[in-house]
Amino acid sequence: MIDFKLSEEHLMLRDSVKDYVERDIAPKVNEYDKAQKSLYPEVLPKMGELGILGVCIPEKYGGAGFDYIALALVCEELERIDTSLRVIMSVHTALSSCTLWWWASEEQKEKYLIPQAQGEKIGAFGLTEPGCGSDVANLQTRAHQEGDEYVLNGTKQWISMVEVADSFLIFARVGKEKGVKGIACFIVEKELQGVTISVFHNKLGVRAGDTGEIVLQNVRVPAANLLGREAEGFKIAMTALDNGRYTVAAGAVGSIRASLEASKKYCHERKAFGQEIGKFQLIQEHLAFIQAGYDQSQLLVFKAGWLKNQGIENTRETGMAKWQATNYASDAANRAIQIHGAMGFSGDFPLERFWRNARANTILEGTNEIQKLIQGSFILGFRKKPELRCKLPPYKPGE
Repeated sequence: MIDFKLSEEHLMLRDSVKDYVERDIAPKVNEYDKAQKSLYPEVLPKMGELGILGVCIPEKYGGAGFDYIALALVCEELERIDTSLRVIMSVHTALSSCTLWWWASEEQKEKYLIPQAQGEKIGAFGLTEPGCGSDVANLQTRAHQEGDEYVLNGTKQWISMVEVADSFLIFARVGKEKGVKGIACFIVEKELQGVTISVFHNKLGVRAGDTGEIVLQNVRVPAANLLGREAEGFKIAMTALDNGRYTVAAGAVGSIRASLEASKKYCHERKAFGQEIGKFQLIQEHLAFIQAGYDQSQLLVFKAGWLKNQGIENTRETGMAKWQATNYASDAANRAIQIHGAMGFSGDFPLERFWRNARANTILEGTNEIQKLIQGSFILGFRKKPELRCKLPPYKPGE
């Protein structure tokens, strides 16, 4: 049975994150966004101190030992302020650290996961390529083994946190095997010779976070840094994306809430025709749709989180949450702009930033078109639950 009541620990965690971002980040985030300057160097140390970066990683591996619902609550509070903050949880915690927790050897966990969960090191994720986004099976980055090393060559694009990460999970094709069976995953440290990074500018949204490109030129990676087995890279990527999509969905809930809160405030402040604009029925209709989007999205996220806590495969449910929540977030920002009228179109109000950021979420971690295909293939029985070597770890406090 799903219990919607949050524990005292959940509430304390949520409130501590809310207090931090409202006090220390909210007053300056618009400046970072306008300057297209990453706020990561400023916020990552504090997030590490608060235990946020390893919130759902077991204490055994340096984490805070919370569950997946806690991860969702953190993402909601962060994206309520700005999407770039939630991206940290998607990339560092969900795509990198959770993937290490599920797939890494004990030696790899000791070297990489524990420092990441404690916020001492930052991890990122390298799957997308110039000619390969949704078509993961077509990736062109290559790896071949020479003795006790693999040599990697290729380019990864649209990599979040590229400038601040200490290591990346890089997916590359090995051997002669074609399709998904020929993909492997490697832990690649940024300081290795042959790794070059560059940062993109002039993005539509998420401007307070860095996104860029990784070029790998004859990068020699120890064979000990192979994650899982050679043929398991695609499975590893898919489990990582399930976690990433979950955090995107949870963050979108925060985006909807931000649009709702700004609109409620403005509806009481702005007057037209002798009364608050909130008195007009068409304005109330906009608010009703935003609230409905929030409630529905939060329920979908909690359902996916509950499944994760039980260790139950949740690709369909997580994909549904990501698809619906990000669509609702875009709609909420659009309606909030309409409620604010000309002021919503102004950069002096945060609504246009909410809209730009929400638009990004319908693309990243699998476009919403891909999410629709996932739903359709499950409905028709074309897609079945994946058989993984690693069992999804249920939430066990303190383990």
